[in-house]
Amino acid sequence: MRRNFRKNSSYVDSKVITFSILGVLLLSTVVFGILMYGKNVNDNVRSGQLSAEQIASLTEKEQEAESASTKIGKSIEDAEKENEENTVILKEEKKEEKTTPTTETPANKNVAEKQNSNISNKNVETGAKSTSKEVKKELSFQKPVEGEITCQFAKDNLVYSETLSEWVTHLGIDIKADKTTVVNSAEDGVVKAIKNDPRYGLTIVVSHQDGFETVYANLLSTEFVKEGDKVKKGQAIGTVGNTAVFESMDEPHLHFEILKDSIQVDPNSYIK
Repeated sequence: MRRNFRKNSSYVDSKVITFSILGVLLLSTVVFGILMYGKNVNDNVRSGQLSAEQIASLTEKEQEAESASTKIGKSIEDAEKENEENTVILKEEKKEEKTTPTTETPANKNVAEKQNSNISNKNVETGAKSTSKEVKKELSFQKPVEGEITCQFAKDNLVYSETLSEWVTHLGIDIKADKTTVVNSAEDGVVKAIKNDPRYGLTIVVSHQDGFETVYANLLSTEFVKEGDKVKKGQAIGTVGNTAVFESMDEPHLHFEILKDSIQVDPNSYIK
């Protein structure tokens, strides 16, 4: 009895062990399968997320490219429209300028009148200058008095002076004439000076154009003119005398000189 019981108990124990092992193996298999399945699920989820992010980024880039191209297209179209509008506006303004008559305000009229008056004044001045140039004549000196030339011009040569008893230069000509003979201006001019010169005596200086001057010395009087007077050719300016100290021994005469740019020249070369 006991032997059979021991046999049965051992048999039961072996079966229990066997079933336990099988249960452990089965449980291990199930757990392993569950773990592998979960790993596969996680991998699939991750791969799905990455692909979704990539797709989203690609989608955003495409949208940005489309918006940029749209903006560029719009800006080009806007620029073309603005150019067309500006062209139309310019054409309309030109038409208005051509068709619209210019109106002069009083201020503009005054400015225009002043400009015209200035232009006319300038033209008048220019005409006056040109006329003065045209009127300007060549100088032609005449003898201040009629008479014999008793002493010639001697700038480079010497002449004998009876008064000084020596040989001296003579920068003019002496024209013999009686006292009180009227002396006339040799050419048109202005009385520059009237003076009592220590050597020449009573003297009149007349200035002419082109830098010319005439000197009338050894006079008795200058009653006909005063300094600053304008004189004409042949106009009386004084009378012959005998007041020149360095020619006091000579007969009554007019000492006459011509200067060009303040330099004495031979009067015979200019008297006509």
